[in-house]
Amino acid sequence: MNISSIKTSSEEIAQEVYQLVYQLYPICRSITGNGVRETLKLIQQHIPLSVHEVPTGTQIFDWTVPKEWNIKDAYIKNSQGKKIVDFANSNLHVVSYSLPIDKKVFLTELKAHLFTLPEYPDWIPFRTSYYKEAWGFCLSHNQYLELNDQEYEVFIDSSLEPGHLTYGEYYIPGKSTDEVLISCHVCHPSLCNDNLSGIAIATFIAKYLSQTTPRYSYRFLWIPGTIGSITWLALNEAKVNNIKHGLVLTCLGDSGNFTYKKSRRGDTEIDKVAAYVLKNSKQDYKIIDFFPYGYDERQYCSPGFNLAVGCLMRSSHNCFPEYHTSADDLNFVQPQYLAESFFQCSSILHILNNNDIYYSKNPKCEPQLGRRGLYQAYNGRPDSRLNQMATLWVLNLSDGQQTLLDIAERSGMSFDMIKYAADTLLAHDLLTIKNS
Repeated sequence: MNISSIKTSSEEIAQEVYQLVYQLYPICRSITGNGVRETLKLIQQHIPLSVHEVPTGTQIFDWTVPKEWNIKDAYIKNSQGKKIVDFANSNLHVVSYSLPIDKKVFLTELKAHLFTLPEYPDWIPFRTSYYKEAWGFCLSHNQYLELNDQEYEVFIDSSLEPGHLTYGEYYIPGKSTDEVLISCHVCHPSLCNDNLSGIAIATFIAKYLSQTTPRYSYRFLWIPGTIGSITWLALNEAKVNNIKHGLVLTCLGDSGNFTYKKSRRGDTEIDKVAAYVLKNSKQDYKIIDFFPYGYDERQYCSPGFNLAVGCLMRSSHNCFPEYHTSADDLNFVQPQYLAESFFQCSSILHILNNNDIYYSKNPKCEPQLGRRGLYQAYNGRPDSRLNQMATLWVLNLSDGQQTLLDIAERSGMSFDMIKYAADTLLAHDLLTIKNS
């Protein structure tokens, strides 16, 4: 993906991405259900993704596609009939996958089903019960401290029954059938950084990339976390070998420094490209080694697949106080940070798309550049973009072993400067592309 081909300004990108986050924010999502479908319909307003429905009970490796969960309403009423916890005010108030319930309970029983954050008494936590049938409510600790009645009415109008797991997929064919995978999870309710930021950025990366003809083919997945990637991998094993590079996108809307989590292999091209982009971003950043916890990278990097998939974040999961709380809201993520993340991701894809290996057609000593008009270019006329040292580095290191990124790293020059020199030499029949 070539950033220079994007005609939209950074400010416009910021507003586009943030607007989608804003639209998605009220939706109650879980690992299955109508919230995921509604989310994918909004994404379809920007790109023509395909929606897949996988039936409950489908065997996917060691897992089974679970029952589908949907919810209409929920509340806790005090003895005066006043709603003191109301799902209509925040979809975080209900533990995801809570069973339906409609009864009165004593406070002692109710407390066993309540979750709070005493250290952040105004925030509501996000909790789930995906694979254990239960019910529960989440509330601020200040609300919890006000519970003084002996009896309360609890009501959850939900359903847990056979249905489907839903995910979205968008494929952009490139010049090669080799693929880059971009994956993000869609299973969290009103949490902006984790992961409406990843959902929205993936959507607009796909939208702008579809206007080009990329070197690689691109496969975008909007899936429920863990169970979604396991489902896709189980049902698409025949396609997996095409995936040569990949990124999981999450937590990309806050003000934290960028973090890249390496693939399990740790030395893949995507790992090197991401590290190079962050190193040259003129911002603080962190590169961390793979570990088998986090997001869907741990499924793509499981030993049976061992794909070259890393994870791009700003603040890492569970490393910012707002993580999995109501404070991860529309104020926590900001348009300028979303735009920065969009362009960092675009830079990674741009280098991947152009990171070829070349052979010099004149490996024995330097070719005579002057008679080809290339030394004239160094004097600033007619081509001031061509750098003499970049040209010499490319000629010297085009031995069929080194990528353009390798040359950029060794020379200390920008990737785009090296790429332009390579394009110029290729146009003058001084280089050939390996495996072209």
